[in-house]
Amino acid sequence: MGRVTERRRVIRIRDGAVSARPDTLVAEEPLEIRLNGRPLAITMRTPGDDFALAAGFLVSEGVIAAADEVQSIVYCAGATAEGVNTYNVVDVKLSPGVEVPDITLERNVYTTSSCGLCGKASLDAVRTQARFPIADVPPVRVTPELLADLPDRLRAAQRVFDRTGGLHAAALFSEEGELLDVREDVGRHNAVDKLVGRALQDGRLPLSRAVLLVSGRASFELAQKAVMAGIPLLAAVSAPSSLAVDLAAETGLTLVGFLRGASMNVYAGEHRIALEAPAAQD
Repeated sequence: MGRVTERRRVIRIRDGAVSARPDTLVAEEPLEIRLNGRPLAITMRTPGDDFALAAGFLVSEGVIAAADEVQSIVYCAGATAEGVNTYNVVDVKLSPGVEVPDITLERNVYTTSSCGLCGKASLDAVRTQARFPIADVPPVRVTPELLADLPDRLRAAQRVFDRTGGLHAAALFSEEGELLDVREDVGRHNAVDKLVGRALQDGRLPLSRAVLLVSGRASFELAQKAVMAGIPLLAAVSAPSSLAVDLAAETGLTLVGFLRGASMNVYAGEHRIALEAPAAQD
């Protein structure tokens, strides 16, 4: 199985001084996800947590929503002529009675580490019906001060990033700010799928009292993954897209962007942010 990091020789130039040295890089390998033996998707990912990644992907696609809907997840033989197991092909077998979606060329998905579900036939195909409507009662309430602390807690938990500088990260926090889980991957969407897939395997879906923090921007796809897992609050250290904001407003998701220190923008669902009342105007 591929390692999380690999070593490569580089020429290092610093202030005119030239030297040769080994450098640590994050590994990137393809993962083919099969459903009941039929190819469904290919994603470029950092090896590790592959079963959780596959499960989380199926949650975000609306195929499964509970651990008992999966009969098994196994590695299967790769595409080599010798039939050697490359550990880059995963087959998910659904439990008896679980509906298998129609896998057609239009429905089939090709994902990359940079653009996520860029092979969708249309935007409507991405708007999957959520199995866990966001209707937290009582609503999660967090303070801006708590949110401001989360990026530093995420950064402190990024073990592989410290060695490579080349990974995205996603973390789940409780509404009190406790770090529940963190995953790293070359693709930000994969990191979220690994979180959601692990939560599904542990029987913790929906994540109706959790806060999801991502290390980059908040795309439509990441907002969709949060909604499909029942997560009420998504925060990102960078900008959201317009479609992510639209989806958040439509589904009741709280969306926070540009979370940097004490500064942040709340784009939707501000009722979950414990804001001080504005000063009265004379």
